[in-house]
Amino acid sequence: QPQLVESGGGLEQPGGSLRLSCAVSGFNLDLYSIGWLRQAPGKDREGVSCISARDGRTYYSESVKGRFTVSRDNAKNTVYLQMNSLKPEDTAVYYCAVRFRTTCSMRIDEYDFWGQGTQVSVSS
Repeated sequence: QPQLVESGGGLEQPGGSLRLSCAVSGFNLDLYSIGWLRQAPGKDREGVSCISARDGRTYYSESVKGRFTVSRDNAKNTVYLQMNSLKPEDTAVYYCAVRFRTTCSMRIDEYDFWGQGTQVSVSS
């Protein structure tokens, strides 16, 4: 059974940084794409970033492009989301999810298994 466990969330001030980790098990991380998605209070879940298994390409939503960086360490079975220049509107529960394809998607309905999420709060 695939499992994904997020960590690294917390409370940060605007302009600060956090690094989220997604530890995976039960499947071969080398073969599949991983996405980061978030759900802010009162809003729909949205795709934030994705890293492709096919060629390691990365994708970002317009709202985080230039501030967030996704990376993967297949040897450690872990995917990371480095979040810099945080804004209050980044406040959300952040999820990592696996898509059993080699290509990326930012559509939340195209992911097969999800982690339990980690809370990120950005406030002064």
